[in-house]
Amino acid sequence: MTARLATADAAELFARRDAPIAGLAEDAGALAEACWAMARRFHQGGRLLAFGTGCSAADAAHVVVEFVHPVIIGKRALPALGLSGRPDFRTELELFGEHEDIALGIASDPDDRVSDGLATARDRGMLTLALVGGADGVALPPGLDHVIALRSGDPRVVREGHVTAYHVLWELVHVFLDAPEVLA
Repeated sequence: MTARLATADAAELFARRDAPIAGLAEDAGALAEACWAMARRFHQGGRLLAFGTGCSAADAAHVVVEFVHPVIIGKRALPALGLSGRPDFRTELELFGEHEDIALGIASDPDDRVSDGLATARDRGMLTLALVGGADGVALPPGLDHVIALRSGDPRVVREGHVTAYHVLWELVHVFLDAPEVLA
């Protein structure tokens, strides 16, 4: 493989990511609103319950670690729990979810189990946040509080965008928590 060919391949790989990441940047206002709502729930004693299937289950576990074990000195740990989906997210949310909690469902592809979990969380009065992907979007239950979508048919690109999105979630939640006067 020549350097010229490898350069062309690399350029194409980066180009494939341009529109989905630019779309995430265009959704910055929606992401900030979700962070403010999450910070309010944490401020009121709520917990984060994160879930996903397949590779998105690993992303949900990563989010939980970010919140319970902050890597930045001076940032407080926040209560978070990763759900396993066994037997299903609906049952786990009914057992563990409280009205003041936050449900974060992650799906890089359409996923009925994640959608069902988010519907259960919504019905329990939890704050709902869907972090989803796919070229044509993902069918989600109506009435969710916040939906952040990465528009790409490549699940690897979607997951890369999700990593960026949930790191921004973590950072902005802490920005709001550091200014409790905006959480009332």
